[in-house]
Amino acid sequence: MPTDCLFCKIVAGAIPANRVYEDELCIGFPDINPQTPTHILIVPKEHVASQAKAVEKHKPLLGHLMMAAADLARTHKLDRGYRVVVNTGDEGGQTVQHLHLHLLGGRAMSWPPG
Repeated sequence: MPTDCLFCKIVAGAIPANRVYEDELCIGFPDINPQTPTHILIVPKEHVASQAKAVEKHKPLLGHLMMAAADLARTHKLDRGYRVVVNTGDEGGQTVQHLHLHLLGGRAMSWPPG
């Protein structure tokens, strides 16, 4: 685990976060710069730098993260719809080099996002 990784520090408890979800593989907490009324980050406890760095052994983890997003969407009553986003790499908008999902909901969204 990189010692300079923001999300690793949050997972370890060295940086506080309002954990709205936690299980053996991941945590969920509100984004500090929300883009929608509900904007939750879903972060694996294992450090994986990005989607591009995921390998075969991460398949179960990736599926688990998607199920955590679905559970959080139900908990937050996003029954009218929501979006799950994974930003990958600099051009993909990834700003923290630790794989994470964005659960976005609470308002209508358009496509393309921009």
